[in-house]
Amino acid sequence: MTSLTRPAQRTRRALLGATAAGAALTLAACGGNVAGGADAAGAEFPTGPVTITVGQDAGGSTDLIARAVADGMAEDLGVSVPVINRAGANGALATEEVAAKPADGHELVLLNASLITITPLAVSDDEAVDLSNLDVLKGLSQDDYVLLASAESGFEDLKDLKDASGDITYGTTGVGTGSQLAQAALFAQAEIDGTAVPFDSGSPALTAVVGDQVQVATVQLGEAKPQIDAGKVVPLLAFSAERNQFLPDVPTAVEEGYDVPVSQYRAVAAPKGLPEEVKARLVESIDAAIASDTYTAFNENNLLTPHEISGDEVTTEWTELAEKYRALTDEYDISLAEG
Repeated sequence: MTSLTRPAQRTRRALLGATAAGAALTLAACGGNVAGGADAAGAEFPTGPVTITVGQDAGGSTDLIARAVADGMAEDLGVSVPVINRAGANGALATEEVAAKPADGHELVLLNASLITITPLAVSDDEAVDLSNLDVLKGLSQDDYVLLASAESGFEDLKDLKDASGDITYGTTGVGTGSQLAQAALFAQAEIDGTAVPFDSGSPALTAVVGDQVQVATVQLGEAKPQIDAGKVVPLLAFSAERNQFLPDVPTAVEEGYDVPVSQYRAVAAPKGLPEEVKARLVESIDAAIASDTYTAFNENNLLTPHEISGDEVTTEWTELAEKYRALTDEYDISLAEG
């Protein structure tokens, strides 16, 4: 083999360098490097783990839902789907953190509807989360609220509670929550008055009802059902638009004549601006996850009603709910700024 002289070697290196530089310029003109272009087209997505961030502590309903979905997505995508908890401000901190990340499909957030529909009624405009900063991928499930009475209170239905108005004690469960809005709106419409006892969340409020420290409180059904089944608390009504499948004998507030349909919904979202192919692949993986027998059993075991709608439908539904709740609080002069 004939060897190249040093000048010839330098000339060859220069030609190769020019060729590589020209290829790089061509790629840049087309929208980035090879990996970025493939990622944008979805051909190589995912290129690594797809992280789901949850704005609540580990072990709660939202966290458990995220992990159930993540397991199915990991199997479908062929990459790990870790769940990271970033609790704070009813999920606002986690949501804003994810919204600011690159829209490449590798960072997702598990949303609670209340963050979008109710929390803005309790915080300043600067603190409210704007759904338009996210690409909503898929709705997941519905978690209903139920108004409970202690067994010792003697309350068996809403009429009993109304008759005792003025003498009751009731628990509240945090600022800007669905349970707070549902209970406040019902009490305003039904003209029920009493002494409020604030709690940070549903769990301590439920404990207080079980112990008759307060006579009534509104909590999520998943938290309350074991105590209902044990006869330690009495469900007076549910705040779902229709009767909950897990409490078929309990009337809704709507049935009782009060316009208070309030439920907690969850959805998966990503930073705004996902490439369409990446978005479609993520939706496909979520659909595969929620179609599994494992996920179906998870919903049933946790008393969750499937509410599996498209991202566009989620955006429309939550926007309409936000408008409805604002009108409701304005009409009845309800302040959610205090628990």
